Amino acid sequence: MKKLFFCLFMFSFALMSQERYEPVWESLDKRRTPEWFENAKFGIFIHWGLYSVPAWAPNEGGVYSKYAEWYWHRLNPEDKDGVDFRTYHNRMYGPNFHYQDFVSGFKAEFFEPDKWVDIIRNAGARYVVLTSKHHEGFALWPSAQSVNWNSVDVGPHRDICKELMDAARKKDLKMGFYFSLYEWNHPLYKQNVDQYVKEHMLPQLKDLTLRYGPEVIWADGEWEHPSRTWKSEEFLAWLYNDSPVKETVVVNDRWGSETRSKYGSFYTTEYDLIYEDDSKDILFTHPWEECRGIAGSFGYNRNENLEDYSSGKELIHILIDKVARGGNLLLNIGPTADGRIPVIMQQRLAEIGEWLSVNGEAIYDTRQWEHAVPGMSKNGIYFTKKEKDLYVIVTEWNKKPVTIKNINNPKRLTLLGSNKKINAVYKNNTLTIQPPSLEIMDIPCQHAWVYKLENALP
Repeated sequence: MKKLFFCLFMFSFALMSQERYEPVWESLDKRRTPEWFENAKFGIFIHWGLYSVPAWAPNEGGVYSKYAEWYWHRLNPEDKDGVDFRTYHNRMYGPNFHYQDFVSGFKAEFFEPDKWVDIIRNAGARYVVLTSKHHEGFALWPSAQSVNWNSVDVGPHRDICKELMDAARKKDLKMGFYFSLYEWNHPLYKQNVDQYVKEHMLPQLKDLTLRYGPEVIWADGEWEHPSRTWKSEEFLAWLYNDSPVKETVVVNDRWGSETRSKYGSFYTTEYDLIYEDDSKDILFTHPWEECRGIAGSFGYNRNENLEDYSSGKELIHILIDKVARGGNLLLNIGPTADGRIPVIMQQRLAEIGEWLSVNGEAIYDTRQWEHAVPGMSKNGIYFTKKEKDLYVIVTEWNKKPVTIKNINNPKRLTLLGSNKKINAVYKNNTLTIQPPSLEIMDIPCQHAWVYKLENALP
């Protein structure tokens, strides 16, 4: 009996001592970002919705003007960036064709979630984030708050969120949801924001969490109101304290007009909009993630051409750059309305996956090296570390020696994917590597190469 009482006491004590987070940022920010996120490094973003039917945006102009997923908003005559959209829409569909009419073209007849997941896994990605609802308000699950404006009631008549989540879990791929806090044309949002938040937005967020148990909740559309209006602190307190994913979920920083790069499990940027003073040699101390498309748009844009797409080499270098700075890369794909991942996007993902199959250990589970010399990246040299091992990533192959300072003499020096002997000289805490001469058949990979320095860190 004494053992039983002792066990009950210890169990009760554990429950009492478990930290609970108050619905204020000061308390919420004490929660540590789950380690899986910083270990994953590479994820895939998916923008898919009714905007995938017209699938059009200009491929010139500023970054935001290229976003095909903003199609409905650009049809508004008051949108100064929408002239090209309106001209195109009237020419293709006529002025009496409404955005809602696109639902008849969103059939997803070729959507095979298992194939999507195979493509994503083969790219080397460790997590995926699906747009459960963009600013248009169309939900990809049977939301009770969006009757006849979701993918089960109309369009494909399928629970897209569930199907992709089930497929991801079968392949041990972590998955989460992008969710827009605001909706451009929701009448309640326009009339009474507080009522919209209470009766529409928050119930949807909780429904997504309870139905599917996502590992990521990626908020957006926050900029028109502060986090107090969105009740973000209240929702996150519930998420961290009482939700079924309280131990594993991560959230971004887009929860109010004042929250970017200030609050959240990780900070978000898009198309390199993180660097202050145009400096790319800042060491960031908080987990962060860069999101971007393979071309200019997130939603599929039929108007994009080959020259608008980043090459495989460029994307691999972007991944290396983000990871070396302690961040993740969330690379977007935009499927077609019928549910296909465009072949050019598949090719780019396959190229990244091929590189990671050789060099993944220099990416996954690593952290930025705090002694990386500012300016080294300008010479095509990056660093990551894992425990006492240091990885030197060279993005431009040449025969010039590579010099690394402030390290121990490594126990072993190798070029990942190669059995070639690597010559190096160690003197005064400095290692000078002489790149080997490689024949075509000896080259381990394309686009970037990794030296592994075992036991080189204190």
